[in-house]
Amino acid sequence: MAYKSITLTDSNPGDYFYDEAMKTLRTNVQFSGKNNKVILLTSGHGNEGKSDISFNLAVELGKAGKKVLLIDADIRKSVYKERYNIQEETKGLSQYLSGQVEQIDEVVCKTNYENVYMILAGPYAPNPTEMLGDELFGQLLKAAKQVFQYVIIDTPPLGIVVDAAVIGQYCDGAIIVVEKDSTSYRLCQKVKTQLEKSGCKILGAVLNKVNHGGKGYYGGKYGRYSKYGKYGEYGSGYINPEKK
Repeated sequence: MAYKSITLTDSNPGDYFYDEAMKTLRTNVQFSGKNNKVILLTSGHGNEGKSDISFNLAVELGKAGKKVLLIDADIRKSVYKERYNIQEETKGLSQYLSGQVEQIDEVVCKTNYENVYMILAGPYAPNPTEMLGDELFGQLLKAAKQVFQYVIIDTPPLGIVVDAAVIGQYCDGAIIVVEKDSTSYRLCQKVKTQLEKSGCKILGAVLNKVNHGGKGYYGGKYGRYSKYGKYGEYGSGYINPEKK
């Protein structure tokens, strides 16, 4: 099947420790269960590294030979086009869910990363929660499972808007990204509870931006962040590095 091609440029390439941590995250996802194929990532608030983790998880799964679809479901405030310097004009998720595009193939793009495909968010929509909760989105994910081995969905922070919980009803599991010393225990529990109410299983958490005193890219150049994450508070507890 011929999909439109797009080129993504990661301006923050990882180092050895970053790559190893991402491989661990990928492995934990693969061992979380054979039926966990549609996985959403969310957080309590913005700037916790959720989108970078979503993208790099998809890339690592692709390197492992898995055909992956990464969906940017943040119709309110997408960061992918700017962050990854995507120059191509594309149709996106909001256009499909609003009926402006009828075929799923028209919004799926082949990236320059091995085995990784994307659906970009598309233009801002005034009613994203209603669009994401519509059965059409569920049908899209059902169709995607027939073609892709994993579907990774980057959703807006659940501590700010309810979109992730709405999407959760169609997913096999969720990973919660938690920024160290920034997200409160109470907010983490609120996010966890909202996802569970939607019927979405919590696969684990990523504790992000953990300073271990190393001299990796962020630790050495900025003296602020490490490249390691560590096990989260609940669920499977995925290891993952920090990316600003």
